[in-house]
Amino acid sequence: MNYEMIVAAAERLANKARLTPLLSSPFLNEIAGRQVLVKPECLQHTGSFKFRGAWSAVSALPEKIRARGVIAFSSGNHAQGVALAARAHGVPAVIIMPRDAPRLKIENTRALGAEVVLYDRASEDRDALGENLSEARGLTLVKPFDDPLVIAGQGTVGLEIAVQAAEQGVTEADVLVPCGGGGLTSGIALALEQDAPEMQVRPCEPEGFDDTTRSLTAGRRERNAQLTGSICDAIITPSPGEITFPILHRLCGPGVVVSDQECLAAMSEAFRRLKIVLEPGGAVALAAALYHKDEIEGEAVIAVASGGNVDAALFSDALQSFGD
Repeated sequence: MNYEMIVAAAERLANKARLTPLLSSPFLNEIAGRQVLVKPECLQHTGSFKFRGAWSAVSALPEKIRARGVIAFSSGNHAQGVALAARAHGVPAVIIMPRDAPRLKIENTRALGAEVVLYDRASEDRDALGENLSEARGLTLVKPFDDPLVIAGQGTVGLEIAVQAAEQGVTEADVLVPCGGGGLTSGIALALEQDAPEMQVRPCEPEGFDDTTRSLTAGRRERNAQLTGSICDAIITPSPGEITFPILHRLCGPGVVVSDQECLAAMSEAFRRLKIVLEPGGAVALAAALYHKDEIEGEAVIAVASGGNVDAALFSDALQSFGD
């Protein structure tokens, strides 16, 4: 896994992925006590950064292998990214999703033409289920984060951040990234190591599911005690990946852990100040920037808003609870 793979992924993604902007608001700056720049990957195809990694992986498969189809497991965002990439390439996709995933994500994945297989994330092993199905049907497994081609696709977010931040006069900053298994975080860290070495990537996680933060402190991969219990479903994983963690350990600063309530508040602020819709897991980095400012150094901070696939009822609750 290296920088050159990210550049190659960017070439495959050219004219396929959206170039998302770098947004700002004086109101967010006031809350955070510093300049805040937000990278809204909620505006990406399928509503999250996951399209980048999915397209990177599917497009790189040899044609004969790709024609047999792909399989993925995901709580929803990776599912939709793989489903769309597979449909664009004219190949079948099977997606394994937890039964408690937001209904919007399940429905969208089916609407994109994928076959959806539901499982119980508390009692069933999604990795084993995926491997069994892929072997039985001859499908290629596209992992959600622990796959070099997927990491390379996610790393294109970092390439864009380096260019866009420099255009706004920012070359030094903490770059806060919502972190589940670490695909997006490690990809951005690899890209910025080359293109913006004065920036430091910081993984952001919800309370109770801070496996990456604890792993960085311990110097070894730690596991979460449970896999349910947070509204941040998009970034709940058992532990950092085998491929991603060495990258995170080498390149990232300390993690930042936020509460569900802070995520809901950040969702409200993002809508009011930037006019974007975030899901809870996609809002953890902005929550860290706004409400954990004492854990951040420097005059500027960059927060990746990784996804916006949120059920209407939950989004309405966030606006009503934390609006004016």
